[in-house]
Amino acid sequence: MAQQSSNHVHLVDLFSLKGKVVVITGASNPKGIGMEVARGCAEMGADIALTYTSREEDARRNATDLVTSYGVTARSYKLDSAKFSDVEDFVQAVLTDFGRIDGFVANAGAAANAGVLEAEAGEWDRIMQINLNGTAYCAKAVGKVFKRQGYGSLVITASISGHIANYPQEQTSYNVAKAGCIHLAKSLANEWRGFARVNSISPGYIETGLCDFIDAKTQNLWKGMIPMGRIGDPKELKSAYVYLLSDASTYTTGSDILIDGGYTCR
Repeated sequence: MAQQSSNHVHLVDLFSLKGKVVVITGASNPKGIGMEVARGCAEMGADIALTYTSREEDARRNATDLVTSYGVTARSYKLDSAKFSDVEDFVQAVLTDFGRIDGFVANAGAAANAGVLEAEAGEWDRIMQINLNGTAYCAKAVGKVFKRQGYGSLVITASISGHIANYPQEQTSYNVAKAGCIHLAKSLANEWRGFARVNSISPGYIETGLCDFIDAKTQNLWKGMIPMGRIGDPKELKSAYVYLLSDASTYTTGSDILIDGGYTCR
């Protein structure tokens, strides 16, 4: 069955998420991409289910901030997305609490800190399990919901690292995992063509506080390779996620949106 366009005509209605439920994994960092996506969705009226792995207090505070700032319903859930049984239980908990899932942002991930030769063999498995397998587990669990509902939008947080080999840091495992996420989105867009849309977003270097430990020389090298000459702000990503989760993108599936200050154009 073909997916249909929205009945809305005006942009304000097409971009609205009022009445929708959006899940965002990996949203415990108050300055991170996940939380900024949550803010964007809440601004547009969505109720939010966000997850954390270990930072429970931060996640609870984030959920409270969404309720206070935007007047929506928001809950935080502990989730180890690298375990499929945990993902299944989490999705069921969201359905019990919210009654539906309209959009799902598979955002949880982990960075690599060494190349293939320097890292322990188990480090490759860890990075793949969290970044790629965990994303696939989320897709499998929520895909069943979307198919049953007959609608849904899955957005996968990929990376410019899925398009290029970063320099000077060695992170082959992460690059390969994110390349897999991009192709996972394209493949699922085809597989789910009758009932849901699937897209990915590939951010460039974004100021989330997680790279504060990197020396200034390396960070300046990164900036020197970005045509716009600076690191991105998380708020510069949220509109793209809102677009892909909203009715404004009913003819967009299988796409990867690069938001990188021009890094990959060179």
